[in-house]
Amino acid sequence: MNTNCTIYKTLDFLGKKWTFLIILELHKGENKHKRYSEIKKKFPEITPKILSQRLKELEQNQIIIKTTDASKFPIKTEYTLTKSGLEIIPIIKSIKSWALKNNIKSKHCTETDCEHCEF
Repeated sequence: MNTNCTIYKTLDFLGKKWTFLIILELHKGENKHKRYSEIKKKFPEITPKILSQRLKELEQNQIIIKTTDASKFPIKTEYTLTKSGLEIIPIIKSIKSWALKNNIKSKHCTETDCEHCEF
């Protein structure tokens, strides 16, 4: 495969472990601004190094925005999906739909929209 291929380049980045799950986590719930600790709490299996690395990659690829408020202590840093990041959500939902149709099922996923998922 040619590494200049758009699909190759896209999957090389988005296909890394945890990337889609982090994007989905930033989309979930009412609060679309999440702190590092909130994301880490949802994924206890991810190492701090990998989470930091994935967040940095997502920021570099303009999928998320990192905002820092240093006006008070402690300094508050939050992550939010960009317009480009929000455009990935229907892709994730399409993958979910495909999986449910092809017997990769979870009763919870069948009954719940990803945005309101507690997992």
